[in-house]
Amino acid sequence: MTYRPLADEMRPTTLEQVVGQRHILGEGGLLRRIIESGHIPNLVFYGPSGTGKTTVANIIAASSGRTLHRLNATTASLSDVKDVIAQVGTLLAPNGILLYLDEIQYFNKKQQQSLLEVIEKGDVTLIASTTENPYFYVYNAVLSRSSVFEFKPLTAQDVLPAIDRGVARMEERLGAKAELEEGVREHLASSCGGDVRKGLNAVEVLLSAAAKRKGKLLVTLNDAKIAAQGSAMRYDREGDDHYDIASALMKSLRGSDPDAALHYLARLLEAGDMITAIRRLLCSASEDVGMAYPQAALIVRACVDSALQLGLPEARLPLAQAAILLATAPKSNSVEASIDAAMADVRGGKTGDYPRHLQNVHADSAGMGREQGYLYPHDFPHHWVKQQYLPDALAGAEYYVYGDNKTEQAAKAYWDKIKGGTE
Repeated sequence: MTYRPLADEMRPTTLEQVVGQRHILGEGGLLRRIIESGHIPNLVFYGPSGTGKTTVANIIAASSGRTLHRLNATTASLSDVKDVIAQVGTLLAPNGILLYLDEIQYFNKKQQQSLLEVIEKGDVTLIASTTENPYFYVYNAVLSRSSVFEFKPLTAQDVLPAIDRGVARMEERLGAKAELEEGVREHLASSCGGDVRKGLNAVEVLLSAAAKRKGKLLVTLNDAKIAAQGSAMRYDREGDDHYDIASALMKSLRGSDPDAALHYLARLLEAGDMITAIRRLLCSASEDVGMAYPQAALIVRACVDSALQLGLPEARLPLAQAAILLATAPKSNSVEASIDAAMADVRGGKTGDYPRHLQNVHADSAGMGREQGYLYPHDFPHHWVKQQYLPDALAGAEYYVYGDNKTEQAAKAYWDKIKGGTE
């Protein structure tokens, strides 16, 4: 008997069996109505692995009566596409062709363009899937001829019915009832990271290797934890997840939520991406805390240095310390706002000559017959003297605005008193 993986054997054949995606496949959902109408347009399915994209494409092919061809863009070539197109109008595809192109983001522009003529005519219906944002990775001309549907990550509650069906099928295969310790089902459903395929693979491994006790298959929670270890992580250093997790970490630090910051830091570290975590922490120290607590930059740098010397897994400790410090520190974006304002003027051509008294003293010895006129601040009370530092074209421009935190307001009060009293 030919072996068939449980995940493949359990693949749904009707929309009712598909877990999750109620926003598009539930009663009245747009994609469901399209499928039931029988008039299938070109489609692009976007979402994480194991969320039902291929399954729904199979259901569409079966209901439409069209010949289904599957290609994976990671291995397919232009000639593979041409071979599929060549079947149009032949006995091999009397009702037309449905081409399911998985991971379309790996096709270059020329390969994607090769699809345009046939999908416009309607001889080939394209269903393309991608785990990346299609608006970044799919050729615009293909997108404009397609309807995009997002397949959202599955929750543990979504996955649980699939786990139960998988256990029942394995019981049939092995001819014995399963005895699952409390928490096994829930752990498998939550640890698969919203990927049904991973959850069913874990079920197959666990029950195939389960010890028998009184004729029953004993599945322990400890075995379930080992089988599902690390499977909940969905992370691609070059994909959307990389940018999403980095963004979530930064925004959690900025939002003063230490728990969320630790969560996203843990996801980066679990994936082995310590460098992204370090960059976000260093950036947040100046961008989000800045002058409200200037010492934060020094402390975070010290934590980062310690982490780099320790390496993982010990590096998690100083990096967590840095994350907690930044999340709980007072906030100010005056540093970012001020440098951005200054750079905007520079990019806009607002520069002008350096004030004469700020130029290097080499100009005084160049036979130009003029004094520099620079006033040395340390020769004056409070080490400050009024003189122009900005170019004439920008005289009076203000880039830095003191934040409303205690540290910056104290600095403002100090300089207001000194500058106000001597002007």
